[in-house]
Amino acid sequence: MGQSKKYDRKKAVDNFGKVMKTFGETVGEIFEDPEFRKKAKEFSQSFVDAAAKVVESHIKDDEVKAKFQNVGKAAQNLGQTLTDHFKSAD
Repeated sequence: MGQSKKYDRKKAVDNFGKVMKTFGETVGEIFEDPEFRKKAKEFSQSFVDAAAKVVESHIKDDEVKAKFQNVGKAAQNLGQTLTDHFKSAD
C-alpha cells in the first residue's frame, strides 16, 4: 500500500512539472525576451526539482495532497484573473 501512495505522489509531481514547464515556455513566448525565457525555464526546472524532493520526503500524504490542492486553487485563480483581464481588454 505504501508503494501506491508513493506512485500517486510521483504522478502528481510529474503532472505538476509538465504544467510548470508549459507555463514557463508560454510566458517566455509572450514576452519574446531570450533572457526571460531562460529564467522561466530555469524557474520551472527548479520548481520540478523541488517538487520531486517531495516524493522522496516523509511528509504525510494528507499534507502533500493539501499543498498540491492549494497550488491548484492558486493556478485556477491566476487563470481566471488573466482571462477576466483580457476579456475586459477587448
